[in-house]
Amino acid sequence: MEASRPPSSDVAHYLGAIRRHWWIALAATVAGLGAGAVTAVAATKVYESSSSVLVQSVDQDVNAQGGRTKGTVNLDTEAQLVGSGAVAAKAAELLRTQVSPIELAHSVSVRVPANTTVLVITFQADTPAKAQAGSHAFAEAYLRNREETARSQLDRQTASLNLKVRQLTTALTSINAKLAIAKRGSAIESNLLSLRNNSQNQLNNLSGKLNELTTTTVGGGSIISDARLPDAPSSPNTMLDIATGAMIGLLVGLAMAYLRERFDRRLVTAADVRDRGRVPVLAALDERTTPHFDDVLQPYGPGGRIFNRLRNEVLATLDASDQVIVVTGTSRGSASTLVAANLAAALARTGSEVVLIGAHLPDSVVDAAPLARMLGVTATPGLSELLAGRVGLARALQQTARIPSLRVITTGGAATAAGLMQSQRLKDTLETLRRQGGYVVIEAPSTSSSADAQSLASLADAAILAVELRRSGRPALTDATEQLHRVGTRLLGAVVLPRLTGRRDGETEAPAVTLSPAVLPVLDESTAQLAALKGAPQQSTGMKDTVKTATDGDEK
Repeated sequence: MEASRPPSSDVAHYLGAIRRHWWIALAATVAGLGAGAVTAVAATKVYESSSSVLVQSVDQDVNAQGGRTKGTVNLDTEAQLVGSGAVAAKAAELLRTQVSPIELAHSVSVRVPANTTVLVITFQADTPAKAQAGSHAFAEAYLRNREETARSQLDRQTASLNLKVRQLTTALTSINAKLAIAKRGSAIESNLLSLRNNSQNQLNNLSGKLNELTTTTVGGGSIISDARLPDAPSSPNTMLDIATGAMIGLLVGLAMAYLRERFDRRLVTAADVRDRGRVPVLAALDERTTPHFDDVLQPYGPGGRIFNRLRNEVLATLDASDQVIVVTGTSRGSASTLVAANLAAALARTGSEVVLIGAHLPDSVVDAAPLARMLGVTATPGLSELLAGRVGLARALQQTARIPSLRVITTGGAATAAGLMQSQRLKDTLETLRRQGGYVVIEAPSTSSSADAQSLASLADAAILAVELRRSGRPALTDATEQLHRVGTRLLGAVVLPRLTGRRDGETEAPAVTLSPAVLPVLDESTAQLAALKGAPQQSTGMKDTVKTATDGDEK
């Protein structure tokens, strides 16, 4: 099982995703800034004005049990009364507006400062004058409503006391009339006198209360700080809107960058191969160090040093009995050819005997036999002729001039026949090369274009993937690793290359197999013959003679 990555690796992965897609986060942030600015400009300006009202208690005020505010007046209740329909209707009358009281009540808010008996009444409007007038109107309407309510309570109490006074006066009149005819010293007179005294006392008490009520001055409170004309709108807050838009845009941009990274199947950097493909990177080349199709890299150049380090890592990883290494690509192209040729050259420079087998058929005749061109050997005979039984191993092996320890078996003059990569002749050939000692490097086609890569990997001891950036996708990389895993071949890692152009700027490549002028019209006449030249298991006699004639001419 694959070991779980540490949290620091996950953080680095997310930071790498942001770094690769920074333009998405930047664009989203700029869009958020613009949206915030547009919102601030287009939003309706709202002005606020506040009035402070000192609430004074009246006789009928009773604080609710358990109320939040202390004292005889429950300010929380009074704050709710400010926005009531009765107060809003009076405010509408004071403002002389056609706006309904319900709409006016939605524009007012009340705040109760701590440890005070003050109500701060705030009104919002689209102009400074309306905000000032609305706040003052609601403060005035609240005080008037409070006074009217208190006066109404006093009037009801006064009416009740007057009724009781009239009743007692009538009772006293009746008692006095009875006393006038009562016998002096009798018990009736004594009772009537007692009743008269009680009624008189009650009448005197009621008269005193009535005098107090009639002389009471009703005052429910006063405006201690009247509404002022606001200098600036309370909303929108331009800086806050712009900052909020930028923050939202940044968050959206980061989310979009992560989603793009999550669903983007391209491999753009070596870190993508390591982190997203879960394949260790043995070497990574750039445009400066990437080899071309005309030669292998010099051992002391920038690219040569990279392949020297790759050689050292491969040798340190291989077991003592491991000799056969297959190099395959994750996408169509010549990435595996470049890696295999330069790895074989780096291994041969140590003095070890190395055989490089070209099992990757190029896509066209013009691009045929890149190994022959890179290493300075003839294109034929090669692996095709060897597996077909037309030549022996000794003739197919060619020694390179500049690296004596390196021998090459080129692809040959025709495509490999279907099934020959699993033939007994190929197994016997590899077994013979194993007994001769040294290392065997097989240049295989890509895993995405042919099943030959998997067949060759099953005969090898280890495998290396050549990954061409911006051309290989993560599914192809995952599929390649799974193919190797299914045949039981150990994957050493990947060699990462930039997208290959196939030739240097301003330079035209010549084909490795030079065809005579007499042969060229024949090739141009029949596309079927070209297909047979690339893919037929057995060449026709005429075509074999043509290619053989051209090859013999080149050798001479």
